[in-house]
Amino acid sequence: MNAERCAAGIVFAIPNEADAFARLAADRVETWGEGLQFHEATVAGHRVAWCIAGVGQARAAWATQLLIDGHRPRRLVSAGFAGGLDPGLVRGTVVQPGSVCGEAGEPTLHLAECGSGPDAAGPLIITIDRIAGTTAEKAALAAATGGALVDMETLAVAEVARRAGIACHGIRVVSDAATDELPPDVGRLVQPQSTARRVGSLLGMLGRRPRSATDLWQLWERAVVDGRSLAIALGEFVAALADGPD
Repeated sequence: MNAERCAAGIVFAIPNEADAFARLAADRVETWGEGLQFHEATVAGHRVAWCIAGVGQARAAWATQLLIDGHRPRRLVSAGFAGGLDPGLVRGTVVQPGSVCGEAGEPTLHLAECGSGPDAAGPLIITIDRIAGTTAEKAALAAATGGALVDMETLAVAEVARRAGIACHGIRVVSDAATDELPPDVGRLVQPQSTARRVGSLLGMLGRRPRSATDLWQLWERAVVDGRSLAIALGEFVAALADGPD
């Protein structure tokens, strides 16, 4: 365990979300705990810790608690990609949600503001246990919840942070807009699985729908760009942190 408190602990779900941010880090130390790799480094003059938890609320909650136990962050950040529910959010937009809730609307948890001024309080993000890949599903979620974004982890991170008495922030990039359709099998590729099983899923996907190769390549290209946008936003967030608690 690190005896010193980190300025922030960041929870990512997949490597593409974290790769560009990791390149901002200096003096990185890597440790393993409970099968997860944790990173601690200096970014913009502050010590930060992060991990790639995997997709979904169960993995996000588990990783968040381990991050708290091992690195004692003063604040937490649920960071990564999100689907757009608000048609006004174009793909690639960086959003700092102000609150989070589940699909049924409860509980609704406040997320700490990342900025200041009259526009600091951001929109509502909805956390669900599946990928909302169709325009119809996104429209239905928006109508039922009033949410502007959807992801699979933020609520879990915020709940663990609340129990620990730590402020939780959200920083998300819109990876697919409300009008975008995702490939139907993409959910299988982001689930925790062995390399062999992931390759099998990919081959099966290509066999059923050869055009998937083009779709996946476009998704990868977009993820690289979105990862860079996320890294810039996280770098700015960390640079603005005070040394003490919120």
